[in-house]
Amino acid sequence: MDLDKMNTEELGKLFPVVISEPDPDWPRHFEEEKKRIEKGLGPENITGLHHIGSTAVPDLQAKPTIDILIEIPQETDMHLIVQRLKDLGYHFIPRPENPPPHMMFVKGYSEKGLEKLSFHIHVRYKNDWDEIYFRDYLRDHPEVAREYARLKLQLSEKFRNDREGYTEGKTNFITRIIQQVRNINMP
Repeated sequence: MDLDKMNTEELGKLFPVVISEPDPDWPRHFEEEKKRIEKGLGPENITGLHHIGSTAVPDLQAKPTIDILIEIPQETDMHLIVQRLKDLGYHFIPRPENPPPHMMFVKGYSEKGLEKLSFHIHVRYKNDWDEIYFRDYLRDHPEVAREYARLKLQLSEKFRNDREGYTEGKTNFITRIIQQVRNINMP
């Protein structure tokens, strides 16, 4: 079975949305993977490397997926990034709907299903992201993080086999928080 040839319905059945209790090892898993990525890509190709997503927020329930934001210089050779991350075991997923450079990488998915821990890498140009604002807001506002956890649990039940539906269901909440943060930080 080739994951690249599966449709979204087949992928949804193989990789259901499952929300886990917070795991105190998630930050350690990030740090270990960060070292591998830094070594694999080389410091000249990285301007920032951040743990984002729900696993980066203490005490927040999450899918057991470590989300990583890699900031790269504008002049980076994209073919080099793709090849080096593939060499680290990542699968490249072009994302034309994402901000440039339109790249995402995943690891921890197989024809047998989701492994115990997976990784998603989101590649962005320096300072071209909202994910860090969202993460930091949730870290600083535990009551909002709990509200987000409730939403994610509801969505995971509704969209258990529809990752796109689950992600889309979170969009308004995330957009609202990011807009609040931007309004607070505007001079």
